[in-house]
Amino acid sequence: MSNQPYEGYGEGYDPYAQQQQPQQAQQQAQAQAQAQAWPGQQQAYDDPQAAQQYTQQWQGQTWDTQVQQSRPSASDLAYFPPQNYQAQTPSYDSYGQGPVTAPPAPPATDEAVGYGPPSLAGNARITDAQRARLEGRSPIIEPGMQPAGLTALLALLLSVTAQIGSYALVVPLVVLQAVTAAGWFRLNGMWPARQGIALAFAGALVADVALLAAGRDNGPAAILGTLGVWVLLSLVMQLRSHADPDTRITSLMATVASAALAIVATGHLAADPDAVTVGAAAVAVAILARALPLPTVASVVVSLLAAAGAGIAVGGMTGLGAKGALLGAVAAVCALIGHRVASYDYPSRFVHFTAGVALPLAAAAPAVYVLGRALV
Repeated sequence: MSNQPYEGYGEGYDPYAQQQQPQQAQQQAQAQAQAQAWPGQQQAYDDPQAAQQYTQQWQGQTWDTQVQQSRPSASDLAYFPPQNYQAQTPSYDSYGQGPVTAPPAPPATDEAVGYGPPSLAGNARITDAQRARLEGRSPIIEPGMQPAGLTALLALLLSVTAQIGSYALVVPLVVLQAVTAAGWFRLNGMWPARQGIALAFAGALVADVALLAAGRDNGPAAILGTLGVWVLLSLVMQLRSHADPDTRITSLMATVASAALAIVATGHLAADPDAVTVGAAAVAVAILARALPLPTVASVVVSLLAAAGAGIAVGGMTGLGAKGALLGAVAAVCALIGHRVASYDYPSRFVHFTAGVALPLAAAAPAVYVLGRALV
């Protein structure tokens, strides 16, 4: 047999060519159909400008466009202060063993924080009351010389203005009543207690106005009547409270006691002017003597003797004479009781400058009124 092709065909016979011809014809037909459906598609591939006509473009606002629009410009960033961030970035070992973090910073010492060196004397920033409580000492802490000086100053104002007139006496008396109302609440650990303090002080003002309107002869009626009304007001105020029963009872007792002390201090306005002058002067001397650095018993004895002497001296300048010694001594006893109350249960310095100043004079008011009526 010969390797030449068969006659009549012109070329060698390839059986696979017959199968590829129908496939090529089918592909050409599909291409022509697509060209007819998209007449500008072929032109778009050749012309880039024409391709943009058939490219789908989004006109809506997306997250990326919002971020780009809200991004500040370089001129705006120029006004921001420089930020120094000291972040710990891991460094990589040259041998490829992984990241190596920086060693932690050493703990801050006392010198870096600003504290002083440690000492055996304790923390100097705590109050005397806190130190006494921690050390287990007596809960009695006396006010000291500065509150005693303020008490003596207020007592001298009462003593002088009593000789001027009732309306002049009202000025230091109102100060005494305000400090009494605030100091009693603070002494009981109830602060700020604005409603209770306002209620007690308002009762004292009402008592002063009622006494000035009714006269000194009707002083007890004005004082006791105001006190009774204010006890009822205190009950109503606590009944409207939403606190627990124990808290309401404590608040009721503190409010009634504060109002009673502030209203009872009106006794200086109801007493005889000479008795007020002698009694206030005796209280001033007794409190100053009590603040001296002496043992408790000796300090009390010295205070009573000094008050009696002041009563005699001031009584000689008024119409009482030697009777002023008794008035001065009794007023000093009441003042020392108030001074002792203000020293109880680890009082703070604020208690010393409120209750420690006002309670001696407020407690002496009933004695001044009663003995003034009896001796004059």
